[in-house]
Amino acid sequence: MDYKKLNFKAGIEIHQQLETNKLFCNCPSILRDDPHDIMIRRKLRAVKGESGIIDVAAEFEEGKDYTFVYEGYKDGTCSVEFDEEPPHDLNKDALEIVLQVCLLLNCKIVNEIQVMRKTIVDGSNTSGFQRTMLIGYDGKLETSKGMVRIATVCLEEDSARKIKENENEIVYRLDRLGIPLIEIATYSDIKTPEHAKEVAEKLGMILRSTGKVKRGLGTIRQDVNISIKNGNRVELKGFQDLRSMAKVIDIEIERQLKHKASREVRRVNS
Repeated sequence: MDYKKLNFKAGIEIHQQLETNKLFCNCPSILRDDPHDIMIRRKLRAVKGESGIIDVAAEFEEGKDYTFVYEGYKDGTCSVEFDEEPPHDLNKDALEIVLQVCLLLNCKIVNEIQVMRKTIVDGSNTSGFQRTMLIGYDGKLETSKGMVRIATVCLEEDSARKIKENENEIVYRLDRLGIPLIEIATYSDIKTPEHAKEVAEKLGMILRSTGKVKRGLGTIRQDVNISIKNGNRVELKGFQDLRSMAKVIDIEIERQLKHKASREVRRVNS
């Protein structure tokens, strides 16, 4: 394909779990499959926010009338994760790792860290939102096809792990909730599908070079946002195997050339 003629553009978002205790409490960041010994049930209630308006997405989800079931452990889940206690101080080890990555990516560092809250309505966060912090911005990564700019580097908390779902309830396990994540987002400077793979590999190498990130399936999630001439931005979400990245992107380009693509998120099975 002539990617330049197609006006192909792409950017990458990487979410990598850090090898520390949880972000806002001292619970261990370990996934467990042994039987849980704590269970609570909750319903979503859409209420007015600070602007006096009820969030449309929250109101829609409330109408589904799901019961959210949260499984935990007496020796590994605390009241912070059940949203029955305010978050503790930020995990300084996690912050230090993210600062190290920011320096490796030549980022500027913010003068003050603000904890922002992103509304979550699928029940995967007991608090109803995800806490995230901008740490670095305006960085750069050298590649074979020139500089790829780093838009942001953030520190945030992972969501609870979905165990099962039926028409009435969704069961989550709280072992994953609160595990620190570093999120790295590039600008749309990626020029070809193979270039996207190269950028993902280089970012992964930088993360591993710290010696303080988790390894294994599910510990890193990679999303690629792509667009072509006269098309809309499409997010390919959930790459696990980088060997398939270029091929999956090519297949998506072919799909968009045949059918006008709407702005959407598409799940990657790799």
